[in-house]
Amino acid sequence: MNRTDEQEAIAFAIGRKMERREIESLRDKVSCAAVLDKNGFAIDVKESTRRAVKYRRGSEIIIVTHGGRGWFDPLSDAKGDIFGLVEHLDRVGFSACVAKVADLIGFHISKAEWQPGIPDGQSDLPLGDRWQARRRPWRGSSTWRYLQDVRCLPTVLLCSAIKRNLLREGPQGTMWAAHTNEAGGVTGWEARGPQYRGFASGGTKVLFRLGSRAAVRLAVTEAAIDAMSLAAIEGLRDGTLYLSTGGGWSPTTAAALRRLASGPNVQLVAATDANPQGEMFAERLRALAEEAGCDWMRLRPSQEDWNEVQKLRPKRGSEKQKLEEEAKEEEACRRRAGRVKGGFSRLKPALDAGGRDAGGRKRITKD
Repeated sequence: MNRTDEQEAIAFAIGRKMERREIESLRDKVSCAAVLDKNGFAIDVKESTRRAVKYRRGSEIIIVTHGGRGWFDPLSDAKGDIFGLVEHLDRVGFSACVAKVADLIGFHISKAEWQPGIPDGQSDLPLGDRWQARRRPWRGSSTWRYLQDVRCLPTVLLCSAIKRNLLREGPQGTMWAAHTNEAGGVTGWEARGPQYRGFASGGTKVLFRLGSRAAVRLAVTEAAIDAMSLAAIEGLRDGTLYLSTGGGWSPTTAAALRRLASGPNVQLVAATDANPQGEMFAERLRALAEEAGCDWMRLRPSQEDWNEVQKLRPKRGSEKQKLEEEAKEEEACRRRAGRVKGGFSRLKPALDAGGRDAGGRKRITKD
């Protein structure tokens, strides 16, 4: 980092007790991304969205929001601005935070930055109109191929979700998975694609719901694709409502879960990811179940999430099917050979008609 005249001025200001407007200026000039990059955090592209960029350092997670001006730790209640982030990471007082942030002016982020998302081109329309304007996926469509070929979701599951009006074709081959309120109204949608992850602009995260609304077993995941993957693994188990929070824990999501959990004979299943964030969500679900007085259990995927588990299943199945087909072909060959007079001896190379070896040494000549 090269020190500039502005830095020198700020350093001078710190020395003479920085004024409030100068601190505000510093807050606007330095992004939380710079602090995280300098401290060895890296972007988790798979888990990031246009508005919430996830950074990881080992088991630590920080989500950067508000265009780099805000942040929160999903594993605790910690959150704040650029100065709070430095205090959170370095455990230093405010004066030291100001000095460290001032030292980052002009700092260039060395690692990959989150790229802008895919605009849907209709964000000025009401939410319901944007949803209705999009077609449902059909066999062979871009979204269908993404869900079936990349995410390995089976046809029967996709047909069930489409029939329930839960999916739409998003722009550039992305999938839209509806979040709905208690009345069934669409409040927003999770958008996923090969290179994109986000939530509907202007929408509200409530719950993605796949299954009977009268179900007493509530399987809660963190993404619609995980909810559909778990449903595929369990064969759309009777009496189960597969849910997705959309990767967050908003007040509207918590309220919706609380209403569902308050029903009679309900079992709340924490089917969240097998990572620190998933464990934290599972604990929140356990607390919610205790508050609502319903049964609770933890269902942990063998991989990091349920879609990773689902992706392994077709491979296992195809390998087994290939071995079975090879065994059948081998058996068919044996039967065909057995029907030929002389059995397998007919398949041996024929000898010279005169009983002589062909190509004897005396016949070999040099060019």
